[in-house]
Amino acid sequence: MSFGFEITESENVTGVYAITPSIATDDRGDIWTSFLKDDIETLLPGNLSFKHDKFSQSKYNVLRGIHGDSKSWKLVTCVYGEITQVVVDFRKHSNTYLKWQSYKINKAEQKMVLIPPGCGNAYYVSSEHAVYHYKLAYEGAYIDAAEQFSVSWDDPTVGVEWPVSEPLLSKRDLEAPFVK
Repeated sequence: MSFGFEITESENVTGVYAITPSIATDDRGDIWTSFLKDDIETLLPGNLSFKHDKFSQSKYNVLRGIHGDSKSWKLVTCVYGEITQVVVDFRKHSNTYLKWQSYKINKAEQKMVLIPPGCGNAYYVSSEHAVYHYKLAYEGAYIDAAEQFSVSWDDPTVGVEWPVSEPLLSKRDLEAPFVK
């Protein structure tokens, strides 16, 4: 059984990587590896390593994000259901500033997405339910919601092409500002 990955950099956002695992399938189902330290952490700068995992469960038509911070690397995926994953570059000195990349993630199109600091993370749930996994790498203490930036999911300056016009949003996302 192979545990390798195909790693491709985004065409739209510098430093964002789609990591597609090899999947072994038989009559019982399938199995795949989501993380191998020696393969994935080579994409991180310096001595940084992953040290924090989170899961989020969401129902159909939920849109979470666009959120980010200045120091966290995020390795994200959908482990159950189907989502549209979006990454937006908010690094002002980046050659891809305000560009975005989307990925469909589901059982047939399984992948992880590595998101660098300064990029916004968001996803939309198109299945009845979805389970989303975050693996985080950062120096120092974790930056939680109060210290993160938020940008409106429908900001016309960014122009993300979402597969929905009226998603279910949190209070935080309803009140998120447009890019200044």
